[in-house]
Amino acid sequence: MPLKVSDQQRIKERLPLLKRRMSMVSETRRFFEDRMYLEVETPYAVPVPGEEVHLHCFRTILERPDGGVEARFLHTSPEFAMKRIVAATDESIFQLARVWRNGEASNTHHPEFTMLEWYRPGADLASLMDETEAYVRALLPDTVWRDGRHIPVHVPFERLTMQEAFQRYVGADLLATAGDAMLLAEQARVVLRDGETWEDLFFRLLLDKIEPFIGRDKPTFLTHWPVEQAALAKRDPIDPRAALRFELYIGGIELANAFEELTDPVEQRARFEADRRRRIALTPEQNWPVDEDFLAALPDLPSCSGIALGFDRLVMLATGAPSLRDILWLG
Repeated sequence: MPLKVSDQQRIKERLPLLKRRMSMVSETRRFFEDRMYLEVETPYAVPVPGEEVHLHCFRTILERPDGGVEARFLHTSPEFAMKRIVAATDESIFQLARVWRNGEASNTHHPEFTMLEWYRPGADLASLMDETEAYVRALLPDTVWRDGRHIPVHVPFERLTMQEAFQRYVGADLLATAGDAMLLAEQARVVLRDGETWEDLFFRLLLDKIEPFIGRDKPTFLTHWPVEQAALAKRDPIDPRAALRFELYIGGIELANAFEELTDPVEQRARFEADRRRRIALTPEQNWPVDEDFLAALPDLPSCSGIALGFDRLVMLATGAPSLRDILWLG
């Protein structure tokens, strides 16, 4: 079926942005190949799409030649598969992967998008921040324009712990309130909403009182998240109330999420089971088995750090495009 005229015109209008996108793909591959990373490919339709509580997946059915059928899901991240590769090879690896998250649509969200993920054995959180900073500087101009302001990129990125951020912008001792929503509300001087949990309030305060102010004058790494938000990250050995996790913000855009990777299968299984219970309570149809292959590989995973970076959002920053749809070929 031929493209509608409106689609043809939109592609022509966006062509300079799309050409920049493809040059950034080539630049990304050069960056990692120069650092001896191996590019990998992992399956997109998988039996376990991830364990995130609030992400909604696309479901499909695998039909076998013998007539059997199995549920498959379009993955929300290649993380589990890539860590299995690192566990088997001890190689530094990267992937530009298509990922899917149902129900997401905004200027910075799309149900199908490109995720850049990389994993480096021997890297701690600080060295991964160094490498992420080098990559972003290599791909972006010296200054980006976002939300009516120029943001310098070729400057040292700010590194701000979550504890420091809550003290600075909220006036709360975040880690001391863990699990106590009323105490956090009191320290933040906000009214606790009906049914609001500590996690709910944490994200409300992060969204309303912190994110609007970070990454505006320079890119900002927000580090050392509460252990309740550790996901697949190690606990901080200096303060076990925090996890070795960071997110990167530039110009109001959350660009990347990274962990110093947990390698303890017992602790990871316990976290998965807790997340599964919460997810199924919220959305019963979001139900799939635990990824036993991933858990079996964890004891062989070397000490490493890994990161997921929204490649489309990086292109938005590089081009000044107001919407993610402006830098997609079709969508």
